[in-house]
Amino acid sequence: MEPVTIGLIALAAVLVLIALRVPIGVSLILVSFSGIWAIAGFRPAFSMVSTIPYSSSASWTLSSIPMFLLMGYVAYHSGLTRGLFEAARVWWGWMPGGLAIASLAGAGGFAAVSGSSVACSAAIGRIAIPEMARQGYDLRIATGSVAAGGTIGALIPPSIILILFGIQANVSINSLFLGGLFVGLASLAFYVAAVLIFWLRHPDRMQRSTGYDMADRWRKTLEIWPVLVLIVAVLGGLFAGFFTATEAGAFGAFMALVIAFARRSLGWQGLRESLVDTLLASGALFIIAIGANLFTRLVAMSGLSMEISQFVEGLGLGTFGLLAIITVIYLLLGMFLEPIGALLLTLPLFLPLIGSHQVDLVWFGILVAKLLEIGMITPPVGLNVFVIHSVARDHVRLEQVFAGIVPFLAADLVLVVIMLLTHGFF
Repeated sequence: MEPVTIGLIALAAVLVLIALRVPIGVSLILVSFSGIWAIAGFRPAFSMVSTIPYSSSASWTLSSIPMFLLMGYVAYHSGLTRGLFEAARVWWGWMPGGLAIASLAGAGGFAAVSGSSVACSAAIGRIAIPEMARQGYDLRIATGSVAAGGTIGALIPPSIILILFGIQANVSINSLFLGGLFVGLASLAFYVAAVLIFWLRHPDRMQRSTGYDMADRWRKTLEIWPVLVLIVAVLGGLFAGFFTATEAGAFGAFMALVIAFARRSLGWQGLRESLVDTLLASGALFIIAIGANLFTRLVAMSGLSMEISQFVEGLGLGTFGLLAIITVIYLLLGMFLEPIGALLLTLPLFLPLIGSHQVDLVWFGILVAKLLEIGMITPPVGLNVFVIHSVARDHVRLEQVFAGIVPFLAADLVLVVIMLLTHGFF
């Protein structure tokens, strides 16, 4: 059997196994081992399975992931992020749709600590949705704003997706973080615009919060000073060149522990939960990364990436046409796969295509992160939507949450189109 045929069968097998709910890391490892065995024989396949897990895991850059995860879990379990929504509310509540805007701002702040969409949505949703329900907000926009705000976690540093992309594409993590911060803030601005447009159409469904003077605002801000210090120290040191991504993660985790213990808000039980959550999340990510490295070897050995490149070149689509097709593919994959799995499954196929068209890899990585996070709020599998429904089950039905994300999904698509139209400037 031709190697290219084996590569195509392997790709189809991975998709089938994922559809059967086999964990994506296990699917990639099993299929890659079988495919390399079919192409090169058992000994080369066994040799790769023996060496790649260590070589792909023993990475200085990859070690930043458990550090950033630990920082986020410590901040969450110690309650350091608990006041973000309240602080945002006293500053932004006077605006039309102020509580929804405060939810978005709080989600952005949480994203800068955790880098996790799901954790961001769950933490802000538990506080913001009941408050918006009490204020008479339309529950669709209330839940939609929190679900969409959670997606900012994939863009604002520390973003796990951007770290993994940087490792796979061999590009600067700092450059990805800087670009991700810019697009993350742009996403936040577009979401705020979506809230304001909804208010213009339905002013009776979104009340303003009043009664906060400047003293209230500064008091609430001072209550979250540890989080602000943590964010400024980590991101400031990273962008100023004092830290690498790994050093920033380690420093952030250490700072979070020091602040939590100094405030006596983290006991031994909370520390244990933070460590266990970090180990479980890191282990799952590392298994997927190992599978992705094996799958990359299989794709290279089979010549599948070269065949796909030649096929796409033969279509004469040009750079914009190629990017449009990749955009549609990621949007479709995001409906069914979790972001990290979709990222590591597709990069071995797409990076050679992008390289042949001289597309800036930093810009492409940020576009991919944005597209994958859109999948977190699109049906049928939009994970953030289900998380919001689980924390607000007493207030809202699942179909209302999906209806609520429509304005924010439209805002996302407008931003993606702008990114595609301006790709030539990067």
